[in-house]
Formats: sequence, C-alpha cells, structure tokens
Amino acid sequence: MTRVRGRKVEFDDIDESDLVVTEPKTAAAGLKAVEVSFERGLKQGGASRTVRSMLRVNQPDGVDCPGCAWPESITGDRKKIEFCENGAKALAEENTTRVATPGWWAQHPISVLEKKTEYWLGQSGRITHPMIIREGETHYSPLEWSEAFEIIGEHIRATEPDRSVFYTSGRTPNETAFLYQLLARSIGTNNLPDCSNMCHESSGSALSPTIGIGKGTVSLEDLNKAELIFVVGQNPGTNHPRMLGSLAECRRNGGKVVAVNPLPEAGLLNFKDPQTPKGLLADGERTSDEFLQIRVGGDQALFQALGHLLLKMEAEAPGTVVDRDFVDSSTEGFASYAQAREELDWDETELATGLKRAEIEHVAGMLATSKATIFCWALGITQQPHSVDTIKEIVNLLLLQGNFGKPGAGACPVRGHSNVQGDRTFGVWEKPKEEFLHLLDTEFGIDAPREHGYDSTEAMRAMARGDVDVFMALGGNLAMANSDTALMESGLKQTGLTVHISTKPNRSHVVHGKTSIILPTLGRTDRDDKHPGGAQFLSVENSMSVVSKTQGRLEPVSDHLLAEPVLLARIAEAVFGPDHVVDWKAMAQDYDVIRDHASRVIPGTENFNTRVRDKYGFVLPNPPRDERSFATEEGRAQFTTRQLEYLIPPEGHLILQTMRSHDQYNTTFYGLDDRYRGISGGRRVILINPADLAPAGVEDRQLVDVVSVFNGEERRAEKFRMVSYPTARGCVAAYFPEANALVHRDLVARESNTPGFKAVMVRFEPRADDRDEVVEATMAEASTVQNSAEAPAASSVS
Repeated sequence: MTRVRGRKVEFDDIDESDLVVTEPKTAAAGLKAVEVSFERGLKQGGASRTVRSMLRVNQPDGVDCPGCAWPESITGDRKKIEFCENGAKALAEENTTRVATPGWWAQHPISVLEKKTEYWLGQSGRITHPMIIREGETHYSPLEWSEAFEIIGEHIRATEPDRSVFYTSGRTPNETAFLYQLLARSIGTNNLPDCSNMCHESSGSALSPTIGIGKGTVSLEDLNKAELIFVVGQNPGTNHPRMLGSLAECRRNGGKVVAVNPLPEAGLLNFKDPQTPKGLLADGERTSDEFLQIRVGGDQALFQALGHLLLKMEAEAPGTVVDRDFVDSSTEGFASYAQAREELDWDETELATGLKRAEIEHVAGMLATSKATIFCWALGITQQPHSVDTIKEIVNLLLLQGNFGKPGAGACPVRGHSNVQGDRTFGVWEKPKEEFLHLLDTEFGIDAPREHGYDSTEAMRAMARGDVDVFMALGGNLAMANSDTALMESGLKQTGLTVHISTKPNRSHVVHGKTSIILPTLGRTDRDDKHPGGAQFLSVENSMSVVSKTQGRLEPVSDHLLAEPVLLARIAEAVFGPDHVVDWKAMAQDYDVIRDHASRVIPGTENFNTRVRDKYGFVLPNPPRDERSFATEEGRAQFTTRQLEYLIPPEGHLILQTMRSHDQYNTTFYGLDDRYRGISGGRRVILINPADLAPAGVEDRQLVDVVSVFNGEERRAEKFRMVSYPTARGCVAAYFPEANALVHRDLVARESNTPGFKAVMVRFEPRADDRDEVVEATMAEASTVQNSAEAPAASSVS
C-alpha cells in the first residue's frame, strides 16, 4: 500500500493589506535571523524534521544546503551550525509537510492557477504523484509512472533530436547532471540550457580565454588570508550570508574590504554573527572598509580607472605596484593594455560610475599597496551587455599584481545556486568541448552530436518559433527565470510536450505545453533508499571546486516519489528500449556505477568513489590556483583591451536592475518580506533615489505602470509602487522575476548571451487608481500565508 504523508493547506481566502515600508537595516543576521530560521522550519515541517535537517546540513556525511553554493572549511572542524537564515528557509521549503495531492490539482483548474502568484503556488506543498494535462483539458490528473514514461518516450522518438530541449537548474547533483547530459546526447542533441546561462555564463566567457578556466581560482581559506577583497555587484547578506563571516574574518586578520554596489545593502555594512554573543546581542562588526555606490553598468569604467592609476603609480615608483616577474613570465598583451590605460577621461569616468575621482583614487591606493587581492563578483556584473568585457577588466587588474597562484589572491565569481558549478563540470552545457565528447563516446559507445545546442535564451526563441516539440526541465522554473516573460510563456504553451521533474508547483506547470507531465522527485533532504544495495548518496561541487557527498535522511512525504537518477534512467529505457548500449538500469540501482563512469570522462575526478568518501571530499584541479599556469590557447594568461562602455538611458528614462528579496531564492519565494531593505507585505515595488522622483514625474508611494524600451520596442508591467530609497542616482531596482517582463529577449550580454537583467531602460506612467488602493494580491499574501500556516492542523491524506 502506498501512502502520502502530509497536510493540505489552502490559501484561497486572502485578507488584502497594503505594502509596508520602514527604514532599511544597517546590519545583517543577528538574533532576528535565528528566530526567523526556526520559525520557518517549524511552520513548514515541524520540530522533528526541522531539527534533524538543521543538525546535518553542510556537515560531513550530511546534506549539502539546497540554497547557495558558498563553501565550508575543508582544513579543520566545522561549526555545529553551518547554515544561514536563507539556508534554513530553503530547508524548510523542502522539508515541508504541506502536500499538493491529486485532490489538490482536481480542486484547482488551470484557469484558477494561472491567476495565482508564484508565492502561492510554491506554498501549496510537495507534489505527491505523477500528473498530466492533455490538450483541451482543464485540470491536471494523476497517471501511473509507467504511462508517464511511455508518453515521454513516444514524443521524443516521434521528433528530430534537435527539436527536444533539456533544461536543468543548479540544484541538480553531479550524478544526476551526468546522467541528464548523457540522455540528451544519446538522443542526439546538445540542447542543454541551464540556469548558468542566466547568471554566471558571462564569468566563464571572460575567464576561459584569459586564464584558461571558467571557474574561480581561490579557496575559502584564501579569503581569510587576503589583504584586500573587492565585493562587486552582489548582496551577500541575502544571497550567500555565510560569506559575511569570511569578510569579517579577513578584516580581523588585518585585511580590507571594498564593497562596490548601487545599493547600500545591510550585509555590505555590518554583520551580526549569530554564533557569537556579540553578534546576537551587540551591534556586530563592519564587513567593509569602503563603499563605492556605483551606477548600474559603470563597473567597467571603474576598473579601467583603477588600471590607469596602478600603472601611473608604477611609473612613479618602478617595481612597487606591478609584478613584472609574473607579467613577463606568465602573461601576454601587457604592452597593449598599458598603452590603452595610459590616458583617462575623468569627466567621462565620473559620469559612467557616479563616483568622484577622489573616491576612485583612494581605493586605487588600497589596491596598489595590497600584496594579495581577491575580486568577488556576482550577477550585478554578469547581466550587462558589456559583462564579459567588464570581467576581463577584473582579470587585467589581478594580472597586473600577480594575484593568481598565491595565498589570499585570485578571482572569485560567487555562484548562486548549490551545484550550479557542478552541473557544468559534469557535462550540462550546450557548447561541449571535443575532448569531453570524445571521452563520452569512448566510455559509453555512443556517437554524441558535435553541433552546439540552444542556451536558455536561444531555447526561448526556438520555442516561440515553434521549433521545439519536447521541453524537459530537471528542476527549475524557466517561465519565471528567463527574460521576456510573455514570449517565454507563449513558447511553452505551443510546445507539444513539456515535462517537469519537480518537487513543488510552479508557474512553468501552469503555462504548460499542449501535453504536460509533472514527475515528482525526491528532494535533497529526502532519504533515497529504494535500491537493491540500500540507501544511496549523491555529490555536489561548491563555488570553490570542492566535490563532496550529500545524503538526505528524512522520510519522503509520499511513497510515489522517485529519485532523479531513477527517473532519468526510466525515461532513457522508454526512449531506447531495454537493449541500449548504455546500461541505464545499473546506474539507477547503484550510483557508484555513475561515478565510475564519470571518473573516466571528467578530468580531475579520477578515483571518484574513493575520494568523495573522504571526510570533506576532494578538490578539483585548478591550474591558475594550483600551479600558476594558464591553459589558454596561447599558454599564458591574457591581458585584454576594450573600449569603455556604460549605460546611457534615453531622455526621461532611468536604468533598472532586477534583484532578489531577502525572502526568496531565485524563483522560490519563502515569504513577502525584504527585511533588510524595509519592505514587507509585497513585491511589486520600484526602489528609486529620492532626488530622482520629481524628474521622473512620480511621487513616493505612487502607483505606476513601468514601461521599458529597447531597440524601439516597448514593454509594460502594471501596478508597481514607487518607494523612495537610497539607490544610486539615475538607477532604480525591482524584484526578479516580477520585472522580467520588461527585459527584451535581445537585451543580452555579448558573447555569453546572458539576459540583461541589470540594464533595462524604464520610465513610469502614473495610474489613475487611488494612491491608497491595494496594489494586488501579492501585497497581501504575507499575512495570508502566515495565517494559513497556523490554521488548524489539516488531516493526513492517503
């Protein structure tokens, strides 16, 4: 007898309330973070599941946090508490006992679900059964696993390989990613878009040709040893809070931190370490020594100015700033770079950056005297049209002073989602290298395709053209994550079959293909023990190239869930039949078999099964860090030169960047409060500098429609509330993904094709609505969900 364990929670009765705005916070974490962490866990999963998962998260033989990819120490004992507030929220979301049973789907037709917010959908709980909706039907209904696989196999076999697309999100473990890419390439396509395309693709596109590897070149311990750390275009207090401990440790050791960001985020100001009495009870400690409030898109100008000043100081005192031994022995292009940086237009630099010359010169002095510098960056850098060029300027600065292959120095692209880096390492990429494909063919006896496939932007365009018959998503929520929301949704709706391997309902299930199947899977914290050899574990790779085990121990909420490797193997069997050259069944039954195969295909994973069982796993090779060598085409690290580029809005427009709230992770919403920014009860807001209100023709708290312009085309997003906020002048901010509808499909970063979420030109049109009118349901759902979570316990269902 199969069972479902959980409780039904409904959110239909919404008590509407207005947006509440208070003063932004000036410190992150502290006692409040502890309170919220346990509160969310208890409301979602109860005391037992919450405590058991928290004690094991990010511990040896425990479960890797399903939130961010920030690493843990591999050189000493770890803290008893190795997670942050948002990590606790991620655990709570996965550990929830709320369930979306077949009965729940029967009660909610698509006509109702399409009017619900993403927050409402996600709070409805874990999906318990395979579900399907066919063309012309109004509701999802349950189906047997065998029938689901049969339908998927029929659709894939009935079309050309390149008319199928296989998308994945970063939370997918290494073994699952390896099987997924093997499935796609066995079918005959490299259409393997993933969430990297929308976040750090620009980083890889800049780093690979300049230093020979698309990853960061530092360890966690390097941050503690650095003399200077730049934190650029990121908000660690919300997106990777444990990074704050590393910044504070750097400062305690005598290092300096420079924050570069358009918003004065709480985590860039002060950190209240919740694991210390001072952090719980006192004011905390500073996380940055200098804060440069840069204009959105002005970072390249800043880095070029810093390069100009470093070279000027070197000319005045030869041998004191530039590491000439390193430059001469390990790099190319220095002469051209030095010539390009010889002169600088300070008026244009100040215009582009929004900074004063004195601010830039002061920070340049800090950089000149540092003997070990790390540059950290995130999506504030990677989602600009000139992102790749901007990151190459970071590389130039690091090369000037020899900041590779020595303690406390290097490049640190801070990855967002747990294992987004591992997915790429283990083959999920639309542009695979020949060396990898050759090893894959040799290992499995297949003939992998060589033609490059679609990335996420190209996949959206292909679906909109009608060129995709099958779209499969291994996790994620592409309808909400991608740019140009209307085009993305229309593309999904005209696709023949959409398949979603998911844990909870989301918008991509609602804007579905002509036929749509949802395959419910185990979460990372769930026990995976339905195998002949007993319980299995998986592995992940963090932001600093450490591969380690992750193994859930909690009882799944339903007996109908299947592990992702099992799902993929059964899909493969449905596509190829039982006599395929790849032994899919063996890999699904014993994940050691997957790792043995991978160890012969993925460089650096030799003896995978032995090394991953070490206490802290193992570190993948990284030539710039390990050997101070650079596997570029030229065999040396590359200085590069580019013309200055920055964002210039049309007359009457401001530059909009999208951002996360403190109560969300990517497209998953934990709540409707952005505590550090003083926003609660809603998400459809525009943060704007007070001095920009009148020139933009709006007032604080006014209700507006937002209009974006790109290449002569306009897009509109309705009913946003203006909120006066200390942003950089000329720049505004709105939450992702509500503002994604404003991002034109062709507004992308050159070379990487990453959507330009930080480069949207917008104006505002005041609405005729009463200023005190409730904006919409999203402005009210915070209290609704809290009340629903505290409602009388729902009955168990079976």
